[in-house]
Amino acid sequence: MAEPLESLCLLRTSALGDVTHVVPLVRTLQSTWPATRLTWIVGKLEHRLVGDIADVEFVVFDKAAGAAGYRVVRRALAGRRFGALLHMQVALRANLLSLAVHAERRIGYDHARAKDLHGLFVRERIPARTGEHVLDAIGSFVEPLGLRQTQVRWDIPIPAEAHAWADAQWSDDGQPTLIISAASSHAVRNWRADRYATVADHAARALRMRVVMTGGPSAAERALGDAILAKMETRPLDLIGRDTLKRALALYQRASIVLTPDAGPMHMANAVGARVLGLHAASNPARSGPYSDRRWCVDRYDDAARKYLHKSATEVPWGTKIEYPGVMDLVTVEEVIAKLEAAMKETS
Repeated sequence: MAEPLESLCLLRTSALGDVTHVVPLVRTLQSTWPATRLTWIVGKLEHRLVGDIADVEFVVFDKAAGAAGYRVVRRALAGRRFGALLHMQVALRANLLSLAVHAERRIGYDHARAKDLHGLFVRERIPARTGEHVLDAIGSFVEPLGLRQTQVRWDIPIPAEAHAWADAQWSDDGQPTLIISAASSHAVRNWRADRYATVADHAARALRMRVVMTGGPSAAERALGDAILAKMETRPLDLIGRDTLKRALALYQRASIVLTPDAGPMHMANAVGARVLGLHAASNPARSGPYSDRRWCVDRYDDAARKYLHKSATEVPWGTKIEYPGVMDLVTVEEVIAKLEAAMKETS
């Protein structure tokens, strides 16, 4: 094992799912090099999810602030020098932000996964591999340091207030609960409202499940939620816009299963041990599905590759996103219900 560094800077500002994937790397560093000072440059929204992790200094980057957001980070890091920078984000915005970090070593992605001039901002690279889940790729950033991520542990703190709020939403009466988090930040990854409604009604009637709608306060999430509600014949518990990120974690812990497309809630739910019924066509669940257990995911990625790219999934470059309008229509109601029923049968 290499000698511990005095300090490390982690750069991964977004998005919620990817930031969730960074947490096991933090836990690996904390358990292996407990004396190393960790500083994490993270996005403003994402800070609300992970910003209370103990023994980590957070520097918050507000991309919406424009140039002022960069200046805040530069001021926070002025005069400091780190043993290494783990530059875990290839977007041009993140590459420019990395200029605020002065470090002896600058570790970034391999050539195949780099873009937006990422190679100009790093001096070392992680091992070049294909076929990895995003979480494993992020975990490999410790390898140039002489370490290995051999365990995956999140332990994202959930405040007592969040647990209390979640517990107050429904009684602990033994009824199984389906949570639907319907929206992705990429609209083409969203499933149709009428299909969500059909699955929700089946869960309520045939499976005697409590159905809970969750989501953020954005207009797009509210509109999708309202469209689902308008198509439903049963009445779910509507919590869209009422939960915070921490409250969402507490809700997911209470769920029997969480139904969601490839989005931040998928990975947040997985991180707290919830089962996830993921809907995949635009993205490959082997790369970006729920890390711990993908048995309940519906995988239409190969069908999407054949329809839109005229190649099989094994023939397209690893990580290719097939974000074409209508791609999620490849996911059928029947197969989602079949996955839901199989999951609930295993529970009983």
